[in-house]
Amino acid sequence: MEEKLNVLYEDNHIVVVIKPQNMPSQEDESGDMDLLTLVKSYIKEKYNKPGEVFIGLVHRLDRPTGGIMVFARNSKSAGRLSEQIRDHKMQKTYYAICKGCPKDKSGILVNYLKKDEKENIVKIVTMGSVDAKKAELEYKVLQTNGEESLLEIKIITGRSHQIRVQLAGINCPLLGDNKYGKDKTKASKNLGLWAGKLEFTHPVSKEKLTFMAMPDTSKSPWKDFYLDKYFIR
Repeated sequence: MEEKLNVLYEDNHIVVVIKPQNMPSQEDESGDMDLLTLVKSYIKEKYNKPGEVFIGLVHRLDRPTGGIMVFARNSKSAGRLSEQIRDHKMQKTYYAICKGCPKDKSGILVNYLKKDEKENIVKIVTMGSVDAKKAELEYKVLQTNGEESLLEIKIITGRSHQIRVQLAGINCPLLGDNKYGKDKTKASKNLGLWAGKLEFTHPVSKEKLTFMAMPDTSKSPWKDFYLDKYFIR
């Protein structure tokens, strides 16, 4: 395999891995290596499986976002994990680095979002707008470093580009966000968004599972903040 897969956990029903930043969750028009293909190749080679390997993609991360993802190894597990997501029983915690600092050190952001298919961008719209979807997230400011802040974010509703759009909506765009941020000079850096914690119930054993993983703190923008203490079990 061209890329080495970082596996946090695996059994006969699920596999939990870390998606590198700037890798697609699944195959797209770029033709670049994607995580779903990487997981399939890993399982096929490790267990010497013939033919097509089933791996269920039950959730996604935006291409520039890195962090923890769980994949299903059979259809029954895929269905049960998808049900947890629909019922908001799978908890995702993100770590974000934004420009500026929210006025309140903690709070809940509520907006209505609509995707502009023509421009391929998500916009904040008024409640009642056609095709608008309610988006909620809970945030807490963990650190500030000059003109930048480290936030912990928990998703209440899962919407496309939700964190990026809602933080930009309060004038605190993510670092390195050339789609929703105003500072184009940092577009080449990693996006300041990482899915650092994932909690869900095992689809078969019903055990409560919690996984945590830090981003590469030797790279920007993570190297400018002290993250270790938030990942101690």
